[in-house]
Amino acid sequence: MNETMEMTGTGEGTSAQQICQQIYAELRKVFFGQDQVVSQVLAALLSGGHILLEGKPGLGKTHLVLALANTFGGEFGRIQFTPDLMPTDVTGFTLFDMKSQTFQMRRGPVFTNLLLGDEINRAPAKTQAALLEVMQERQVTIDGESIKLDPPFMVLATQNPIEQEGTYPLPEAQLDRFLMKVVIDYPDQASEEQVVSQVTSGASASGIDASEVERICSQEEIIQAQRECASIQAVPEVVRYAVNICRATRESQGISLGAGTRGAISLIQVAKAYALINGRGFVTPDDVKSASLPVLRHRVQLAPELAISGQKVDDAVAGIVNAVEAPRV
Repeated sequence: MNETMEMTGTGEGTSAQQICQQIYAELRKVFFGQDQVVSQVLAALLSGGHILLEGKPGLGKTHLVLALANTFGGEFGRIQFTPDLMPTDVTGFTLFDMKSQTFQMRRGPVFTNLLLGDEINRAPAKTQAALLEVMQERQVTIDGESIKLDPPFMVLATQNPIEQEGTYPLPEAQLDRFLMKVVIDYPDQASEEQVVSQVTSGASASGIDASEVERICSQEEIIQAQRECASIQAVPEVVRYAVNICRATRESQGISLGAGTRGAISLIQVAKAYALINGRGFVTPDDVKSASLPVLRHRVQLAPELAISGQKVDDAVAGIVNAVEAPRV
């Protein structure tokens, strides 16, 4: 399956589409050789969903998130998850001020637009749950007071696939809260040479600066683009196709856990974003197919016999999607 978006519209396109293309172009200036990752992150932003990022250290995950925030003037926050991190370290807390004799609220790092959660699986379950509640409800409750987060709000949580010692794997129900799982692999040789050359070109060995990307739009324009994305048309045949794919993951031999209804919802949401990026007011089966791998890979578990044989989840998902007949619309 080819997930790389063309980023070219059909017809004149909308202002939202133009914003997407300009953001895409800016991110490519500082994040080389990962066009597929850039398009997936942009699609998640348009869909109003959250991303689970997985990749080896040093591949620019923080760089990407910071650059994305700069393209629309958004606030960037970061949490380094550790085993001793408490829920209040994420959400915030109230503190008694001796001088004023009143309780003062200290807001946590979740009060931002783009939140990077580094190595979320290193925090204990109660701390993970605090972040996942914020992701779902878009609000924080501190000492009984609920505070809405300012949109746009998006969490990009990273997992290190190498080191498993001292980690707390996310349960399946919590993984399902993430719209997509985006895997960042090593770039091709030409792109890697370009990264090394630019990073080492400055005296401080920091030649690529995410803060130098051009601001393309405002936060309000991103919110409007999200509204336009939600209004993209998905005809019943395309919706049925997304549901059939998810149902096929539950019925396929060799799969111990298939995608639920939220998986089908996520497929349509991301497919709408791909349609908007490409200047269309309607979703095609190809949009759904392009969305299937990042949307389903963390919602599907292989049966032990397949896992032992060395088969990858991505291969299993690709085989299932290719076996489901696409509608002609």
